[in-house]
Amino acid sequence: MRILHVGKFYPPVRGGMERILAALCEGTASRWQVRAVVASAGGRTVRERRDGVEVVRVGTMARALSVSLSPGLARELWRDRFDVVVLHEPNPPAGTLLALHTPAPHLVVWHHSDIVRPAWADATYGRVQRRLYRRAARVIVAAPPMARSGSVAVAPRVEVVPYGVALAPLLAGPEGANGHLATALERLPSPRVLFVGRLVYYKGLEVLLEAMRGVRGSLAIAGEGPLEPALRARASALGLAGRVGFFPGLPDDDVRRLYRACDVFVLPSTERTEAFGLVQVEAMVTGLPVVSTDLPTGVPWVNVDGVTGVVVRRHDVAALAGALARLIDDPTLRRTLGGAGRRRAIERFDVRRMVDDFVGIVESVTGVGR
Repeated sequence: MRILHVGKFYPPVRGGMERILAALCEGTASRWQVRAVVASAGGRTVRERRDGVEVVRVGTMARALSVSLSPGLARELWRDRFDVVVLHEPNPPAGTLLALHTPAPHLVVWHHSDIVRPAWADATYGRVQRRLYRRAARVIVAAPPMARSGSVAVAPRVEVVPYGVALAPLLAGPEGANGHLATALERLPSPRVLFVGRLVYYKGLEVLLEAMRGVRGSLAIAGEGPLEPALRARASALGLAGRVGFFPGLPDDDVRRLYRACDVFVLPSTERTEAFGLVQVEAMVTGLPVVSTDLPTGVPWVNVDGVTGVVVRRHDVAALAGALARLIDDPTLRRTLGGAGRRRAIERFDVRRMVDDFVGIVESVTGVGR
């Protein structure tokens, strides 16, 4: 079969949606002919093969409101016929084009998150999105709460396929930090709280910095994004400069080292743009207890309150500080929650299971494999 995945970006561009797209493409490339059409960071269209996947990065003229404006996108979507098109949402330019013409008899939508910004998006692209979801052969979400949210609620056929991570690299190490990372960590007093992710508006990092004033130890922030300068300035203004370390642009091995060098993981996100929190799973695999927020998404479904970690009210500085302090001060509780988190992650969030479930859905839609 010929399968077309349509996404926003593709690795080495970083992001949870990009990692899942690549895992699905690479995990099925030996079974099917797989093409991924995404936006390029530059103005030129680039074609390449990555791990058996044909990746087309369509030249981007400009970006507005996190949307890539790619004049050649329609040509790349419509130039060939496929057996199945998999649209990774939200993706307004691609979704609009596929609503006009889908170059395959079957459309599968993987809904990664609702559109929260701008406020008028639901009244404009939201209408197109609901039209797509009503006629899709399947709409896939990563967690049960997402099956009832936004445009997914109108879809007649919804499947839940939890995101998965590659377990082996996280379970096997690497064990200790070295080089520049080790030097930077030496300046952060133990115990350590860890955040991993993009430094963007919905991650709740301003709330986290406020909370750290009431928590002993230090905070490691691994990631990059437009808020980095403001967050550095805020940490300094709060008197936290010596207890907050920023780690932008780390390779995957060093991120895994950070998980092992820290004691508690935190995902303080404040908006439902945070639909799942794949980094929670990574932290759980390495045995870290997780503190996350009560978003109406898959975030508190992944991190089960009182079982694998603690779930607090979003935007609540005092609640976040209290949860972090409780875990920091109680090593036995950390071990108990961390152990339960590792078991849950291994059982439910293996990338191989995710790919197998996706294959089953595609084969059910097309009748192949019956």
